[in-house]
Amino acid sequence: MNDFSLDLQSLINIQENPFVLIDKDYRVVSANHAYCQVYGLSPDEVVGRLCHEISHHSSVPCHENGEVCPHQKVFATGEACQVLHIHYDNHNRAERVRLKGYPILGRDGCLYLGEAIMPQGPSENLNCDEMRMIGHSPAFLECADKLGRVAESDAPILLYGESGVGKELAAEFVHKQSTRGDRPYVSVNCAAIAESMFESEFFGHERGAFTGCIGRKQGLFELADGGTLFLDEIGEIPLSMQPKLLRVLETGEFRRVGGTVNLTADVRVVSATNRNLLERVDQGLFREDLYYRIAGIDVTLPSLRERRPDIPALADALLARISGGGKNVPRLSAGAISRLMSYDYPGNVRELRNVLQKAAALSGNGMIHARHIQFDSQNEGKAQMATQVGIPVGHPAPPSILGTPSAFSIKEMEIRHIGELLEQHGGHRRTVADILGISERTLYRKLNRYGLHSEK
Repeated sequence: MNDFSLDLQSLINIQENPFVLIDKDYRVVSANHAYCQVYGLSPDEVVGRLCHEISHHSSVPCHENGEVCPHQKVFATGEACQVLHIHYDNHNRAERVRLKGYPILGRDGCLYLGEAIMPQGPSENLNCDEMRMIGHSPAFLECADKLGRVAESDAPILLYGESGVGKELAAEFVHKQSTRGDRPYVSVNCAAIAESMFESEFFGHERGAFTGCIGRKQGLFELADGGTLFLDEIGEIPLSMQPKLLRVLETGEFRRVGGTVNLTADVRVVSATNRNLLERVDQGLFREDLYYRIAGIDVTLPSLRERRPDIPALADALLARISGGGKNVPRLSAGAISRLMSYDYPGNVRELRNVLQKAAALSGNGMIHARHIQFDSQNEGKAQMATQVGIPVGHPAPPSILGTPSAFSIKEMEIRHIGELLEQHGGHRRTVADILGISERTLYRKLNRYGLHSEK
């Protein structure tokens, strides 16, 4: 610590949250008591060690495991940054943390990373698992954190995402975390409402309003009064009906079909689409004023291929649901997990559920093996082709990368390799660890991190 003033060391020590100083080679230069306590190490044991060995129990920097690395950002730009990570304490327990990285200039003229480590912040108390939102990948954590923060406001939210990513779950999540969480939550698929029934569904109708109408009906806005109205597939609302929706969103007032009295409703609107609404505005298919009314805050939900590390945990949760939550929940072999992880899921979580339903039915004995995992042949071909050039399914390949070799990340290759070895050796950890040239403890940590199961 000769290169740092006592004042700087004092500032590090008085930080309430864990704080660490890291050099350009990822080695810890100094850390406060809170940091040492979390990781169960003394100051002498911390200094000189690689930061990712301590926080991630990993021999490689976090960006090689798919996370956004504050070290890279600070040393590349010289600017502060903020990211979400999964760290592992001295008991190997995973915890969600928010990292704030700061560039710090030492007396030696060298740049260092000052890293403050904090609980996740606004979303640290979110019951993601209870809301069936399951994940620990950086993409998932960033999204869950943003949803938790925007839930606190009353602004309209527009959710973007591919089909099957869980937009309705995200909308429910926002509702439950908002100040309206104990009030009504009403959901509607706009694409499923016939144009002739739009006003009746949204605003209700009076008795005798049209032929065959024998009673009064409350509309969706009335039912959601005080709570949240979720408008799924909002891009499919007929153009002729959009001015009527815009009016109630702007004024909070509406009339039932056949009614003469203006009614009011106080609702928080969350909308969702898998379309580019601005393109539809340009095409004259969606009103610009309605777009800006619903797009107060936009949140893009990641596809399953963008949160691949979540697949094992998602698969376990889906299998529990498929089996009705009973005791006989099918288990996934390491080979099955490896196969699940190798696919890109054009249909996202919905497709993963379908794959697991078929696998559970085929397994019969409670253990799902790789041979039971069957993907749609057409989608699997697309997914394999996309994976080989390192691009997501459904996106055109840039000319510069066409024809390049397989572009699996180091992490994905390691998962596949470990999974295959476990399958070959009956899940015997010691044998696999010997083959890999690592300790059984290190292998155990990798299995936990990757969500792989072993028998012994």
